[in-house]
Amino acid sequence: MAREIVLDTETTGLDPRSGHRVIEIACIEIEDYLPTGRSFHRYIDPQREIDPEAEKVHGISRRMLSGKPTFDHEDICERFLEFVGDSVIVAHNAAFDRGFVNAELERIGRARLPDAQWTCTYELAKARFPGMYNSLDALCKRFKISLAEREKHGALIDTRLLAMVYLELQGGKDRALDLAPAPAARDEDGALVKTVYAARPRPLRPRLTEAEQVAHDAFVAGLKGEVIWRRFGTG
Repeated sequence: MAREIVLDTETTGLDPRSGHRVIEIACIEIEDYLPTGRSFHRYIDPQREIDPEAEKVHGISRRMLSGKPTFDHEDICERFLEFVGDSVIVAHNAAFDRGFVNAELERIGRARLPDAQWTCTYELAKARFPGMYNSLDALCKRFKISLAEREKHGALIDTRLLAMVYLELQGGKDRALDLAPAPAARDEDGALVKTVYAARPRPLRPRLTEAEQVAHDAFVAGLKGEVIWRRFGTG
């Protein structure tokens, strides 16, 4: 399965070359365009003031960041790099986030994340909807993705929205489900080869409560004849 990281940042201003810094960074892991449930999220002390116009957008004040670690702290830099690894990083207007992340890494003597590692959903949207407004908000509305949870821009909520937008840009839920039959495999003699499916790398979490499982077991125990649940060790 293809592992990718959807990323968003909030910053003190618009240009890292002017000394502006990252104040919030969020990443969520997706596989085959769907979130796995794993995420990385930190607030960061920028060691400088936040531009008033930037604060109006994300609502994060200098006071809110008091006591937060700086980017060079192990819990931020090292954990972030471990979480991302060599996976593709998906961001909206990726040049902006890439510029800020790499500026933070260079400031502490770490290697930049290469341009080739990044995918820009803004560029994907421009190619699909030329001449249209392709902000994250506009794409959410176009794809009928609810913005109800979003009062201000925030890195974590924006990564969740962007993951849904990215799925739609790659073909939507039908693409993620991938229900098309795979071509039949044959050996060198032309005979059909039986497909053996591996176990899920991350098994689905059970959704039954303990009480529901006990009730189900009691129901199965009262059944007669061949019962499919017994064949698979359930009940």
